[in-house]
Amino acid sequence: MLKRFIGYPFMALGLVACVTINIYFSAAAAEEAARTIVRDVLGEEAKPEQQKSAPKEEKNKDDQQSLQEILESTFSNTLGGILDFMVPTAQAATPDIDIDSPAIRKLRASMSSRQSGLAAHYRSGALGFTNNGLVAVRDLKLIPLRERNKVKKMVADENGDRKALYAEIARANGQPQWEKNIRDTFSRVWVEEAPKGYWHQDGKGKWRQK
Repeated sequence: MLKRFIGYPFMALGLVACVTINIYFSAAAAEEAARTIVRDVLGEEAKPEQQKSAPKEEKNKDDQQSLQEILESTFSNTLGGILDFMVPTAQAATPDIDIDSPAIRKLRASMSSRQSGLAAHYRSGALGFTNNGLVAVRDLKLIPLRERNKVKKMVADENGDRKALYAEIARANGQPQWEKNIRDTFSRVWVEEAPKGYWHQDGKGKWRQK
């Protein structure tokens, strides 16, 4: 029995350690980061829709409370106090998305400066947002012949920056495996933040006008 009691603190510490290193992708944090960047890039073009307050992710308090009750009933209140001190550290593993690295700031500035040249072509329907977070020429005929090469280059540069942005956000947060999640989040937010009249692809790649 004594051995079992002695083992409880180590079990508790092991549980806390596991929670601490379990950094998971937070959809809510990613969406907040994406909206900040998309609104910055679109500038006056951005027309945010009525936003629903994103529900905060529930923390697994019940399991933590049960564990604490077992420890407190078996040992002294001191051990319970130690666990209370350590649990917030574990909960802090729920990440905010860092979008303030030098590389991210540079990409945001580049995309923002290009927006004024792209905006008229978004509005005309010549360009649209793809379903993978990029930009595509939807109807080349809507671009004056003398401007086509320039617009094509802007689109290529924009897509280069967007790809780099999604990868850099994942890298800057120490989670390169998040890149696809970041890209998917941005793909949706670009469309949601765009004004009426912009074109975008649905999940099957079909063009639709907002």
